[in-house]
Amino acid sequence: MELRQVEHFLAVTRCGSFTAAAQEVHVVQSALSASIRKLEAELRTPLFERTTRRVALTEAGRALVPLAHRIVADVVAAQGEVAAVAGLATGRVSIGTIQALSVVDLPAKLGEFRVRYPGIRLHVRDGTVPVLTAAVASGELDLAFVAGDQPLADELFAFREWSQQLVLLCHPGHRLERRRRVRLAELDGEPFLDFSGSGIQAMVARRFAEAGVRQNRVCEATHMPLLVELVTAGLGVTIVPQPVAEKSGLPFARLEQPGFSRAIHLAGRGPEPSNPAARALLAHLLA
Repeated sequence: MELRQVEHFLAVTRCGSFTAAAQEVHVVQSALSASIRKLEAELRTPLFERTTRRVALTEAGRALVPLAHRIVADVVAAQGEVAAVAGLATGRVSIGTIQALSVVDLPAKLGEFRVRYPGIRLHVRDGTVPVLTAAVASGELDLAFVAGDQPLADELFAFREWSQQLVLLCHPGHRLERRRRVRLAELDGEPFLDFSGSGIQAMVARRFAEAGVRQNRVCEATHMPLLVELVTAGLGVTIVPQPVAEKSGLPFARLEQPGFSRAIHLAGRGPEPSNPAARALLAHLLA
């Protein structure tokens, strides 16, 4: 059953004739008659009693009238909902982020967006890069901030890229606390705290292995603030984004030979989100 057929059925019901109904819906009478016949064939019952003088509804036709009105009303309501979403009067957008995001003040940006578009519901989640990548690729998330020193996954599209510097974080009294630059080789065997499950953990492990430096992992944490607290408590050193180190108030040093930096991407599934709310949020984040 097509919407056009239902509209033609209601037109004949209102007008009482195929000729008048065809004029009302702006089609030729033969096309309207064919549309009604197709609808009757699909429903397997006549909807009108046709005589030379008049067209009257059958019992089946009378039963269809309220349902037909409901179908048309539902379509109109759906069109209104879609128009509201497109006009950003309502809608929903989902965005993911790594814990160590520092290149964008995401809470502040989302607060501004909420003021501008109060009808749009926001869903925010943090996670590891593999989890966020999979969520964007599957459509669970509209957008995500992901990071790494490797190329972006093929299934994602980068809207913008930033560079994030990573530094060595240590506790007061540590032998390296007064250093501003540290070679990676100087960390051979040093008690090290890992940011478990993160892109930083994978990057650090790869850099240590490539440099032939022994990484002495003594503790892992899955939450960045907790990781910083563990360093403060003197359990070991770690590698974090420089803004995190600056905010912690702990001693930190830039790493050399090799240096430590990674790219952060604001990513989606394609060049333009299909979700109007996601398009609006993307424009706001890039402004």
